[in-house]
Amino acid sequence: MYAVIFGKNPHLSEAEFYAFARRFNLKVRVVGTGQDWLVFESSSNVERYFRWLGGSLKLVKIFGEGEETIGEFEYSKLFTVSLYGKSDWKLWRKLGSKIKREFKAEGPSKFFKPAKVYAMPAELILKGFPETKDFVFLFGESPWVGETVKVADPFELKKLDVERPVQRPILSIPPRLARIMVNLTEVRKGNFLDPFCGRGTIVQEFVLQGLNAHGSDRDEKAIRDAKKNLTWLRKEFRLKNSAHLEVCDARKLKKCFRTRFDAIVTEPYLGKPLKRNPSRGEAIKLANELDRFYYQVFESFADVLKRNGRVVFVFPAYRLSGGGIYRKNRKWLGKLGFEVLGGYTDYEERHRLVRDIHVMRYRG
Repeated sequence: MYAVIFGKNPHLSEAEFYAFARRFNLKVRVVGTGQDWLVFESSSNVERYFRWLGGSLKLVKIFGEGEETIGEFEYSKLFTVSLYGKSDWKLWRKLGSKIKREFKAEGPSKFFKPAKVYAMPAELILKGFPETKDFVFLFGESPWVGETVKVADPFELKKLDVERPVQRPILSIPPRLARIMVNLTEVRKGNFLDPFCGRGTIVQEFVLQGLNAHGSDRDEKAIRDAKKNLTWLRKEFRLKNSAHLEVCDARKLKKCFRTRFDAIVTEPYLGKPLKRNPSRGEAIKLANELDRFYYQVFESFADVLKRNGRVVFVFPAYRLSGGGIYRKNRKWLGKLGFEVLGGYTDYEERHRLVRDIHVMRYRG
């Protein structure tokens, strides 16, 4: 039995996890849930594929329920305690002391307590204290208890973002989100396309996962930059595969590609940067203006997608001046043959524009 610890957007991370489980045929059975965690039964293959999850922080091997499970912990000279569902300093110290007493018969041990946090960060597990065991307590009706066995690698994601030769720090999609969006397709193998590839963040995720990668953009410079980034990626990660890139208008894809695609994953042009939060009326006008463009793009998608092909597409939503978020309902998608399977938002509080991520199936 395992648990997965979600990142800063638990709703999106949970949706990604279920899609990831179907994508890798993990046959997950959910046992318990919390605000930012999920306990499940699955084969040990989940450990093998965990690195491809973008929105989760840790994979925990569950030993059982209740504090008595501490007796099953394997001795470690250095350990920490991570609490999820409770932020209680006294409880944290109590559990650490109890583990030390259990270990006393086998040898000395030290309870490592990172400052001002109740959960061991992945950065410390990976770099700062690689020999530290992270014992995890998940508080619901009764505590689930286990040990961290895999962590997301924030250093790899940072490298993919800021160390590549050509960057657009503000405008580029984060590598974390690119990985989430690839999982949301539920497609394990096949032809993948990003028709608004820019400098290649999503395409590089296709390549990293060994997928048949294609990308296009109508900006010639963007394609040149994407090629430079892919050359860097192949060298840094010692990859043999690459991607097929074309200068192409996303409204005319059939002129550029003879391939039929299993999945399209993309963040398109989302409009001009906003200087202030719009009113509801202004948001509706902005969305309608962009939809004239998006309608033509989806007509083009229909020309190159396989039947039942998947699309993960970022539409713009807007944080309103009066509070709340405006998300448009696009009924025209159904008229073009696209069935919306799910919708998820991703944003930071300071952002005026919200990513409204749609997962769709092309019925053909």
